[in-house]
Amino acid sequence: MATKKSSLTKEKIVSMYMNYTLEHDEKPKSVYKFTKLNEISETEFYNYFGTIESVEKEVFKMFYDKTIELLHKDKEYESYDMRSKLLGFNFTFFELLTANRSYVVMTLKEHGNQLKNLMQLTSLRMNYKRFVSEIISDDFRTQQEQFQNFQEKAFQESSWFQLLLTMKFWLDDSSPAFEKTDIYIEKSIKATFELMNIAPIDSLIDFGKFIFKEKIYSK
Repeated sequence: MATKKSSLTKEKIVSMYMNYTLEHDEKPKSVYKFTKLNEISETEFYNYFGTIESVEKEVFKMFYDKTIELLHKDKEYESYDMRSKLLGFNFTFFELLTANRSYVVMTLKEHGNQLKNLMQLTSLRMNYKRFVSEIISDDFRTQQEQFQNFQEKAFQESSWFQLLLTMKFWLDDSSPAFEKTDIYIEKSIKATFELMNIAPIDSLIDFGKFIFKEKIYSK
């Protein structure tokens, strides 16, 4: 018997999709097969999504939404500076990825270094860039006298690229509790902000040494 429309939600469809993908080692071939297996009608499915691909995109969008929700549960969050907010996002986001690692690895690992081209990350990219823009503080704009619109866009793009690199590092990380990913996050974000402030390059050198060590000695 089909699931009653009132009991179905976008979140439930996403959960069904993730379970299907894990259990069958592939994403659903069609809306028909997906809805039949989960005992819902195609009409119910189309009330929330237009295609299977749109469900795939929603998975990472929901990871983003949950990250923001958790960040704002911290009463001190609004008082954080830019770097702390960015660190908070990354640590929380990767905790959620780790909680769903089997699905994330399965869907991303096959693409290797081509994460930037994945259509399923388009919604995540759009929302993450908006988040980065929103955390740019007035104090920072004042400190950076030459901070123009094009520099803000460059910061958005570089932050997004950094997130992709961190995802790639996390996918390959085999350390206990993925502690090396935590180190990567701290060093990469610290290096980014020092570079933006044209500060001493100690953090950049330290980050470079960390990456070199991981790539050489982890083989």
